[in-house]
Amino acid sequence: MVRLLPGLYFVATPIGTARDITLRALDVLASADLIAAEDTRSMRRLLEIHGVPLGDRQVIAYHDHSGAGARSRLLDALSEGKSVAYASEAGMPLIADPGYDLSRDAARAGHLVTAAPGASAALCALTLAGLPTDAFFFAGFLPNATGARRKRLEELAGIPGTLVFYESPKRIAASLQDMAEVLGNREAALCRELTKKFEEVRRASLPDLAADLAEDSVKGEIVVLVDRQREAAGNDADLEADLRAALRDNSVKDAAAIVAEAHDAPRRKIYQWALQIARES
Repeated sequence: MVRLLPGLYFVATPIGTARDITLRALDVLASADLIAAEDTRSMRRLLEIHGVPLGDRQVIAYHDHSGAGARSRLLDALSEGKSVAYASEAGMPLIADPGYDLSRDAARAGHLVTAAPGASAALCALTLAGLPTDAFFFAGFLPNATGARRKRLEELAGIPGTLVFYESPKRIAASLQDMAEVLGNREAALCRELTKKFEEVRRASLPDLAADLAEDSVKGEIVVLVDRQREAAGNDADLEADLRAALRDNSVKDAAAIVAEAHDAPRRKIYQWALQIARES
């Protein structure tokens, strides 16, 4: 055991393989006066696997539905000069996981706030995806509803870096379809069950991934990564000229599809442009 200073310690836990926990994380979990966890059963199991004795210490549940009461209890422990360890169910706390309010309130109260860093599904996926890592944007989970999801993707389309999303197996097919429609023919990767027995990485264009998932459902924790927007083959003037020509003999929908494919541009954006041209005409 090590002697911890009074304060709040965010502890990273494995995203799959239990042995991915760090030695410092185990020291903190073994020494903290109080342990809080998003999932108390997972935490107790992790302590058991690594032989960390709990003794008479408590493991308190703290998650999205805990409310201010549970947070107040942890803050009271900090005020009493205790060391508090908090861990999400998997990965780094606060990364698409609970803990922000606790971190903010503890820091505002003048308590030590630090972390024992470790595994993160987003960073692990970036390492494996084969996409640029010089700049990236973590977008977390997209909205459930199609309209809201597409609107969010439109907001993210111009970010000059690799986009990183978490997604549910139940929504992955629909999300990839929307990504292909809104973001266009970008290179992408689907990373599934990272560090686990059935780890899988699929690398392909967004349209190809969307087509694959429409036919083949998947299970497990999923990270989707999408390359940044590349320069179009031609300029806007060339694109508009081609769009006007295509509209002479095709419907708005068909013209947009033809031009989007020819210019490797987002189909939804070209469709909106085609609608505008059609209205003006």
